[in-house]
Amino acid sequence: MACTVTSAETDSDIQAHIAGLYIYPIKSCAGIALDEALLTETGFDLDRAWMVVDAGGMFVTQRELPRMALIQPTLRSDDLVLRAPGMLALHLRIDVVEAVAQVQVWGDKVQAYDMGDVAAQWFSDFLAPQRPPGAPPRPYRLVRFDPEQRRLASMTWTGGVEAPNQFADGFPLLVTSTASLEGLNRRLRSQGLADVGMDRFRPNIVLSGLDEHDEDRVDQMQIATQTGTVVLKPVKPCARCPIPNIDPLTATSDPAVGDTLQSYRVDPRVNGGITFGMNAITIEGVDQTLRVGQPVSGKFQFD
Repeated sequence: MACTVTSAETDSDIQAHIAGLYIYPIKSCAGIALDEALLTETGFDLDRAWMVVDAGGMFVTQRELPRMALIQPTLRSDDLVLRAPGMLALHLRIDVVEAVAQVQVWGDKVQAYDMGDVAAQWFSDFLAPQRPPGAPPRPYRLVRFDPEQRRLASMTWTGGVEAPNQFADGFPLLVTSTASLEGLNRRLRSQGLADVGMDRFRPNIVLSGLDEHDEDRVDQMQIATQTGTVVLKPVKPCARCPIPNIDPLTATSDPAVGDTLQSYRVDPRVNGGITFGMNAITIEGVDQTLRVGQPVSGKFQFD
């Protein structure tokens, strides 16, 4: 069934298309590119549904453990399969959990489900080389978000709208564009440096047809699906930590990406942090399916 052009599209400041859809089943591990993604109340289905924690239940990410970038998930009908260099594949049943745990992600303490000792040993073995020299091995565990929990994005940024998310840093969705990445790569090439991929920025939705960083200026985005319309609202620029400096193929870090962004993406809206992409919430369209190629329209907001 083809998507038709709506009156909203013809009366729009932007006429873009979905160029890519991604989920990251385990927070801070590698992502999965999708042809279609089910939009749920907390973002895309199974996005950041799992998280690695230390012995105290505190979340860990590539910020402390760049090696997490090398953990590659695959989703099958009932299984989450994890692969990493030098490790046997770990198969986890999506619908099976073993125990309740209290965990912390940023300032939020939430109840989660522990995925068991086999998963814990697998992560501890693979991440062990990241511990400081002379430090004792740190045990890590894999947990799954308890869907009965309600972890909300900051309503200061959402304008009072309740926007639940699971283990994402703070918002259900992250939107960026192919033009924004090309703008960064053009600046890297001018310094004699290699291009980088979009996977460094871990978006959920990548748009084509926008000018560089136009996603920053859109008030709402309407996406024509096969069954209706999805309305997303970008609410907060995504301030960037050192993770984009990490090569997802090698887990090695180089400051070139962050230094280049620093030269043109300092953003007063987030106290002078460097930004790339927009955190977004769903206004309309929960339980609809987004697909690569769908048209996206929207109006710019002007302060």
